[in-house]
Amino acid sequence: MKKTASAVWQGDLKSGKGTISTESGALKDNPYGFNTRFEGAPGTNPEELIGAAHAGCFSMALSMMLGEAGLTAERINTTAEVTLDKDDKGFSITAIALTLKAKVPGADEQQFQQIANQAKEGCPVSRVLNAQISLSATLES
Repeated sequence: MKKTASAVWQGDLKSGKGTISTESGALKDNPYGFNTRFEGAPGTNPEELIGAAHAGCFSMALSMMLGEAGLTAERINTTAEVTLDKDDKGFSITAIALTLKAKVPGADEQQFQQIANQAKEGCPVSRVLNAQISLSATLES
């Protein structure tokens, strides 16, 4: 299975503009630029998209692993905070903090934490990233 996304960039780094699109059409010519990445202007940026991909992938992996344990989540809500730091080589994504709140009828705290950590380690996006990935998981009643 292969999935495709593309980016088009025009101009220099600070005043240039780009667009990001996905094969599925979920994103179509979404604008991004230096100002959306480093100055807080409205619009997307690569780190935000990585965070969305990671939150989505982790949530699906957790759902699958809960199912394997005979559990079905009523709700899984995951946020991914992506940290971009500057070092001597330039910029690097150094950490992703996943925050999970889930309602899983029949799950106990220990089982939930174990499955959530397995999902963090096993989701394909976690496995491709070279960053420290943390998880704060809350089982809601």
